[in-house]
Amino acid sequence: MNRLVREQIFSRLQALNPNPTTELEYRTPFELLAAVLLSAQATDISVNAATRKLFAVANTPQGLCCLGVAGVEPYIRTIGLFRTKAKHLIATCEILIRDHGGEVPEDRDALEALPGVGRKTANVVLNTAFGWETIAVDTHIFRVSNRTGLAHGKTVSEVEKRLERLVPAEFKRQAHHWLILHGRYICKARKPECWQCPIRDLCDYRSKSFPPD
Repeated sequence: MNRLVREQIFSRLQALNPNPTTELEYRTPFELLAAVLLSAQATDISVNAATRKLFAVANTPQGLCCLGVAGVEPYIRTIGLFRTKAKHLIATCEILIRDHGGEVPEDRDALEALPGVGRKTANVVLNTAFGWETIAVDTHIFRVSNRTGLAHGKTVSEVEKRLERLVPAEFKRQAHHWLILHGRYICKARKPECWQCPIRDLCDYRSKSFPPD
């Protein structure tokens, strides 16, 4: 796949959705960080249902620390691994208060040092909250990148590095969101809906699917 094709792919995705963003609900960088931390191995729908209730009670590091692990657990019980996530969330809040004045740091190393926060979560926060041109490679982006030919790689790290190098500069800020949404709703894992894909003629995927009878 050459640069011209990549430009056409992102031009089409942009035309359909000029201002893409995360489907997680948030109002502040901290709410975004907390939501992304909770979203591992969970759907955005389930996380949003939980955080609507949680953030109505406490939506700052100080407020969550007052609740403590035991106080947070009932709000996120419907999310997978909720006990571990509650511990990570409170530990993260304690570090934010102690080391960062209760604010989310705009710094990759500082973010990745927080409990339960890896590179993907850091990339989401840096991109969505602070406008960095990062690409957080989740299962959707990994699949779409390899399947379409945008950026091949055997690991998440390989795909991320290739996307950072190959995505045209004018699209890099929002590429993360376009690719996630494309993988979530069209280029699905088991049954990609190629018949309604806006980039099907530009895609390298050979086993294109057809509409069900």
